Amino acid sequence: MTWRDRILGIWRLFNSPSRHHSLMFLTLGGFIAGIVFWGAFNTTLEATNTETFCTSCHEMKNNVFAELKSTIHYSNRSGVRATCPDCHVPHQWTSKIARKMQASKEVWGKLFGTIDTREKFLNHRRELAEHEWARLKANDSLECRNCDNYSSMDITRQSPRAGAIHERHLLSGDKTCIDCHKGIAHQLPDMAGVPQG
Repeated sequence: MTWRDRILGIWRLFNSPSRHHSLMFLTLGGFIAGIVFWGAFNTTLEATNTETFCTSCHEMKNNVFAELKSTIHYSNRSGVRATCPDCHVPHQWTSKIARKMQASKEVWGKLFGTIDTREKFLNHRRELAEHEWARLKANDSLECRNCDNYSSMDITRQSPRAGAIHERHLLSGDKTCIDCHKGIAHQLPDMAGVPQG
């Protein structure tokens, strides 16, 4: 039997009406298969949404994760810590799926060694940062606002300069978190020629 005959046989099996099973059996079987598929898909999705997964690549562990460890987002007086997915993966399901699809491009970078050394990483750092800043700007710094909500800020407890800037820009809506807080969790790339906001 050739491959063509086998493929045609499988096609006929799935394309012809069932002779041995009832519609109820087939519906129930499809429902159970759907639950199993959804469970496996969601489990895989959540497994790729952990700091352990993100830092399993030495490119992340030795570069940006090492930098994060020295910031207030990693260690602070309250013990609340932001992990990689908190800032880089949207919480809403549809946006999360879109981001995961976008991140699949980053897998190619891993496979082809685009940033597999510190030198290569530093050469691409500004481009990588600009992509992330543009994403955060486009969604009004949604991931920042999941933890740092303006309506919960007590501006009187901030420094006078920070309070005035937050009042002016956040209330008017002309700027979003990432406009002023680039480099808060990771070192800035070479910013020569970039106007500071």
